[in-house]
Amino acid sequence: MLNYEVDPEVLKPYLPAATELDLWQGKALVSIVGFMFFDTRVLGIKWPWHINFEEVNLRFYVKHFDGDVWKRGAVFISEIVPKSLIAFIANNLYKEHYRALPMRHSVVPCEDNHTRFLYEWNLKGQWNKLGATVNDDFEDIKPGSAEEFIFEHYWGYNSIGPGKTMEYQVEHISWRVAKVRDCIFSGDVAGLYGEKFASFLHGEPFSAFFADGSEISVRIGRKILG
Repeated sequence: MLNYEVDPEVLKPYLPAATELDLWQGKALVSIVGFMFFDTRVLGIKWPWHINFEEVNLRFYVKHFDGDVWKRGAVFISEIVPKSLIAFIANNLYKEHYRALPMRHSVVPCEDNHTRFLYEWNLKGQWNKLGATVNDDFEDIKPGSAEEFIFEHYWGYNSIGPGKTMEYQVEHISWRVAKVRDCIFSGDVAGLYGEKFASFLHGEPFSAFFADGSEISVRIGRKILG
């Protein structure tokens, strides 16, 4: 996960109704995230050839006050997967922004107690890359840390029309994290996300994290009004 500081004005067109930007020390961050789905079920069903697959997404962070508490969540600008059926289901169930592209990944052990992870996707005949070398020793997320801010968002929000937002809950245990080095993101930012993101995502990331993941449950969404 590579995190980049962006101008908040860039994110405002993507901000769903009834939410506001969730800032880290006054900074608006977007994250490019690469990960693997394993043993995937949709509505309790394992779809053949759609159980284990890659995803790379671009997301930013918001919060919503439901009248009692603030809920911290994420908004997905773009999500890439290798199968069209996955994109179709996610876009219809959760009003996400999936697209299907050829993808591949590699996990290569290194000699110095590190592992190299690389995710790739093909856009217009060119392979884009996201990766890092990760320490094999994991530790708990520290309260109040930058890692806690990034990973401890348990809600998803998507705009579904003027003044209407889809809210869904994401449930998982608190993940463990490891230090990373030698990060790489090489891709057609304008083609993937639009020209307005190019100047930010072509620079150095503000931070880079790796988490070990866990079993996740995504609840069916509900509509909220702004």
